[in-house]
Amino acid sequence: MGEMSLPGVPRVQFNGGSLEGIFQLRANGTTVRTEVLAGLTTFMVMAYIIAVNPGILAAAGLDQRAVATSTCLVAGVLTIAMGLYTNRAYAMAPGLGLNAIVAFSLVGAMGLTPAQAMGVVMVEGIFITLLVVFGIRKWVMDVVPLALSRAIAVGIGFFILFIGLRNAGVITFSPGADATFQGFLELSPLNTWPIFVSMIGLLVTIVLMARGVKAGILIGILVATVVAFLVPGQVATLPAQPLAGPDFSLLGQFDLSFFAQLGFLSAILAIFSFALSDFFDSMGTLIGVGAEAGYLDKDGELTDSQRPLLVDSLGAIAGGAVSASSATTYIESAAGVSVGGRTGLVSVVTGLLFLLALPFVALVTAIPSVATAPALIVVGVLMVAVLTEREMTLPSGATIRTGGVDFTKFEESIPVVLTMLVMPLTFNITNGIGAGFVSYVLIKVATGKAREVHPGLYLVALAFLIYFLRWVLFGAAF
Repeated sequence: MGEMSLPGVPRVQFNGGSLEGIFQLRANGTTVRTEVLAGLTTFMVMAYIIAVNPGILAAAGLDQRAVATSTCLVAGVLTIAMGLYTNRAYAMAPGLGLNAIVAFSLVGAMGLTPAQAMGVVMVEGIFITLLVVFGIRKWVMDVVPLALSRAIAVGIGFFILFIGLRNAGVITFSPGADATFQGFLELSPLNTWPIFVSMIGLLVTIVLMARGVKAGILIGILVATVVAFLVPGQVATLPAQPLAGPDFSLLGQFDLSFFAQLGFLSAILAIFSFALSDFFDSMGTLIGVGAEAGYLDKDGELTDSQRPLLVDSLGAIAGGAVSASSATTYIESAAGVSVGGRTGLVSVVTGLLFLLALPFVALVTAIPSVATAPALIVVGVLMVAVLTEREMTLPSGATIRTGGVDFTKFEESIPVVLTMLVMPLTFNITNGIGAGFVSYVLIKVATGKAREVHPGLYLVALAFLIYFLRWVLFGAAF
């Protein structure tokens, strides 16, 4: 597949050893100072993932210092690779939502070991990499209706929001009572110090972000952590060795035996569901940041998209290989773009800062889950923004309209709502995507609009239908 050159944003060319020769700063209307400042800004906005990712994956039984090490390592290496290979200001790190799928769906709900779950991540990374290499990513985009792709993002957002509220202690599960429900979620009594810590962190985060402070999420985590040490009850404790340094013990700890554990169909659907979430999250981020940075053509398409998509897809393989979960392009890259960053030098600076954080990863274990809960709540809410209808002005001056779901149309609203709600309510992304796909196809067929459904979607929906009926058809053999 041929590659297009990108007007105004040339790819890296190693003409001489200077930064100008490598990143063509003048051609992009920027300077070394601006790019370094943009890289520092992007890192400050993204650095919360160093604390949040270990907190999420700890629920899967992984050591927090080891996960923090893998997080910094994969974020640093891949972000530098993105900058050098694409000469664009995209930064990468383990994806929020994707890590929740690993911890609460693959390990928690499906019973995989952490190593097997990382095997799923690696295989889905290989799958989406092949899609990019063979140039068939557009086919995937065509198979999945736009409304459902947005619903997947929102469902993951609700998933993250739910985890944040639970980690904050705000909601809890009640076992129920005789002659009533067997169990249900309810509001916890708001009278504990951990909840107080979370609410302080959430308030600080919301206020700072509302006032345009780019590092609001990170500052909120740090403030909540300080408060956690000040309140009674040992809400937070210092690690025995706060400067113990990085722990590389999780590198290479993946296992492909999940096929035998889950059964072939369940394993394939788990891979497919994870890949869809990863794929659409990446495309949305690349286009969203690209719009701000001027990387889109007159039709609103990301030109020369093969390169950033390839690095992004390799992020899943790398993330699984070091047990950091799938690494993906971060929407927070827009923070660096907003202060003038335009080239891959931004990404190189951001990546180097992640690597420089490695000696201090043991400090992450001092941050309690109640301090990172506000970050999950806020990020979960922000992911719902994909449903917002908005206009985007392209460099050519043309405008395109993005976002929005017509909830007055049952053929869209029912699959979308099922996708968004089944994910968090069942703690399983596969269930949510499957409910959306099956209901979408059934409603289209029932209303005489079968021809509007892509043929590939029929096959996928059939596989999900068999998955849902596996207890009836196969005695839950997979």
